[in-house]
Amino acid sequence: MTLEAIQYLRGRLHILNQLLLPHETCYEEIDTVQQGWQAIRDMKVRGAPAIAIVGCLSLVTELQQSNEEDKDAVVTFILDSLKYLVSARPTAVNIAKAAAELSALVRRETQKAESTAATIKESVITHIVSMLEKDIADNKNIGDCGARHILSRINKEKATILTHCNTGSLATAGYGTALGVIRSLHAMGRLEHVFCTETRPYNQGARLTAFELVYEKIPATLIADSMASIAMKEKGISAVVVGADRVVLNGDTANKVGTYQLAVSAKYHNIPFYVAAPCTSCDLSLENGEQIVIEERPHQELTDINGIRIAAPGIHVWNPAFDVTPHELITGGIITELGVFSPSELQDAVIRG
Repeated sequence: MTLEAIQYLRGRLHILNQLLLPHETCYEEIDTVQQGWQAIRDMKVRGAPAIAIVGCLSLVTELQQSNEEDKDAVVTFILDSLKYLVSARPTAVNIAKAAAELSALVRRETQKAESTAATIKESVITHIVSMLEKDIADNKNIGDCGARHILSRINKEKATILTHCNTGSLATAGYGTALGVIRSLHAMGRLEHVFCTETRPYNQGARLTAFELVYEKIPATLIADSMASIAMKEKGISAVVVGADRVVLNGDTANKVGTYQLAVSAKYHNIPFYVAAPCTSCDLSLENGEQIVIEERPHQELTDINGIRIAAPGIHVWNPAFDVTPHELITGGIITELGVFSPSELQDAVIRG
């Protein structure tokens, strides 16, 4: 049984507070859009798919508590809430796309002569709740497609995978993207071992990915980010598989900072580099990675650990949360729920759907 980062049942939303992992498992209830925004901003919930789902479900919980019967007031509240939720973390595109789809849905419903505040609420709630099931189904397809593609390219019975950051059940509605590929390989009996980076400065690999791997009894080893190149040289890595918070038109991808250097090293060591992401992470409105807005996080995430200062006082800090991997370094392919594509093939695949 996989971990559940998001629990939703009959209008009640609980999220697993990932700031407390791996030492404490604590679910917190989200009742309002403001609480959803804060949970995303504080990284109690993270991962592009999970951010979109939690943000939208926080809107559901507030809508279901509301007794507002004025249609215009309901429409204004929904549209304003969606704009606000997108601002919580700007680099991950999934929530922006979900907000755009929901805003379009609201406008269509509003134009119907028979629409009321109640019918608009119901349409929005139904659409958002369906996102949970779709995300899990998409992740399982990503896992199976990626596993088969990797196995077709190696000359061994079992694959050894290196991954970065957290892309599993804790980052999605369930199963995972890059970690979903690993999970599928393991289920097939074709996984030799996993190496996961610690993912400084927020340590999602050490705290979260390692937690999931141990929880599911998947053979794995934790390494420092600075050990990745020597691991590629000496540990028989079959492929590097990472996630993405945004994939743009030419195939450039934004992911947790440290991904770019893994792609460079994988290229040098002739190891295929894969990006695993659902089509909801594809943003065809941007031509290349230079146009992606990169979020910068508070300095304390780099200078402090668990509230204890480790860096010299007075030192300047630069703390981008993401970096961009150029498409030419994605040598294995981009793994989606529709299949595995080269960066140049991705646009047509996403449009065909």
